[in-house]
Amino acid sequence: MSAMRIGGLASGMDTDSIVKQMMQIQKMPMDKLVQQKTWTEWQQAAVREQNLTFSNLRTSASNLRLQSSFNAYGAEATGSGSAKVTPGATAMNGKYNVQVTALAAPAKYTSASAIQKVTDGAAKSTDAIGVAGKILVDVGGETDVEVDITADMTYKAVADLLQSKTAGSVPALRANFDNTTSRFFISSKELGQAQNFSLSFKTADGTADNPDLSKQITGTTNLSVATTNGANGSIIIDGVEVNGLTSNKTTVNGLTIEMLKVDTDGSSSAITVKSDPEKPVQMIKDFVESYNKAIEDLQKQLVEKRYSDFQPLSDEQKEEMSDKEIELWEEKARSGLLRNDPIMKSALQDLRRAFMDSVGGAGAGNLTMLSQIGINTGNYQEGGKLFIDEDKLKAALTEKPEEVMNLFTVRSAAGDGIGARVYDTLNNVVKKLSAQAGSPASSVDNSTMSQKLRRMETEITRWQDRLTSIEDRYWSQFTAMEKALSKMNSQSAWMQQNMFGGM
Repeated sequence: MSAMRIGGLASGMDTDSIVKQMMQIQKMPMDKLVQQKTWTEWQQAAVREQNLTFSNLRTSASNLRLQSSFNAYGAEATGSGSAKVTPGATAMNGKYNVQVTALAAPAKYTSASAIQKVTDGAAKSTDAIGVAGKILVDVGGETDVEVDITADMTYKAVADLLQSKTAGSVPALRANFDNTTSRFFISSKELGQAQNFSLSFKTADGTADNPDLSKQITGTTNLSVATTNGANGSIIIDGVEVNGLTSNKTTVNGLTIEMLKVDTDGSSSAITVKSDPEKPVQMIKDFVESYNKAIEDLQKQLVEKRYSDFQPLSDEQKEEMSDKEIELWEEKARSGLLRNDPIMKSALQDLRRAFMDSVGGAGAGNLTMLSQIGINTGNYQEGGKLFIDEDKLKAALTEKPEEVMNLFTVRSAAGDGIGARVYDTLNNVVKKLSAQAGSPASSVDNSTMSQKLRRMETEITRWQDRLTSIEDRYWSQFTAMEKALSKMNSQSAWMQQNMFGGM
């Protein structure tokens, strides 16, 4: 609680102004600390912004380490149109003949005819199946799943139960009752002959056939077992037969073949595979553009001048300045936030090496340096910016696509590819900057700068308490002085009145 404050009633002094001036001197250490805290906050924001830039670059660099990003092939199909072909990274130029001889198909069973729904006493059809029993789902001659049916279950409930009961078996089934056609549609989820299943219909105790239940599922009288026939797919590519396929998509010699329809009467699809470097060229160009802009901006910040005479403004100082004056001052005060930052200077050097050092794991006789495919750095003053000879890069991707891919993506004991090195370097930088300044994406911030700011905040709070005590002491002293002067003035007046007769 503050002491009672008495202004200069007795002394005639402007006590309030005097105390304020004295407190300004006392506040100088705290004002300096507040300036340091503001500077550190600005610096932390600048580091975080640069960290976000590096993080975005890391995301872009992720593609440089993936073989799929360097798929420099395209495929053109003519003929029957029975197959769609997508070249992979290991595909080879040339012409291929693809004939689809069979499509893989699921095992399916559909009610043979519309199911006549049971009626109630008023001759009105209901959705209840009307008969109890068991459905046995058999695979390979062995009963795998038993599905218990009660008479009051709806057709939809029967389909749902059949599907849920087989969810963990092979085959897993999809089952549905279609009200439009009044039929059950039952199918294996996967394709191929291995998905074949049969349905048998038994009484509730499982001891005898149940033709009534069978009729309500199959739509056929006296059918005790319903069987299915899934199918495997097969193709012939350049005279080589590939059969036993349980999917309508397969990969042969780096070509992913999607089977669309069966070729008949000897027809087939003619596939031409040729180099198509446009996609990887554009990917590399996009990364280089982002990379060059990022390091150009960073290079400017690393050499930006620091104006030590321009410290962050206090609220009191801002009150005495115009908006334009504040803007110009803070422009100077914020200059040099990242000047000579050791982590970022090291990052530029490490990235330059990651791009320019030879790749030891590329293999003897293969491409080992970016300069061999038309990518070079400028002079040292340009901070390691990259420059692309697009014609040379396209030629390398057309003539040596696998070597270019390995140049970027290889990982081996002898050394990593350029894409892998750049990604790892950026990842390491992001981790270091996050440890230095924190990351907005993390809810926990124990970074070096955040810990420093918390210590400053604690010290500022202590200073505020200390200054409050000092100000109270000043006012106590001035108040005591005013009281003493007031008392002395009163005594002097009394003496003058009583001893000197008011003279």
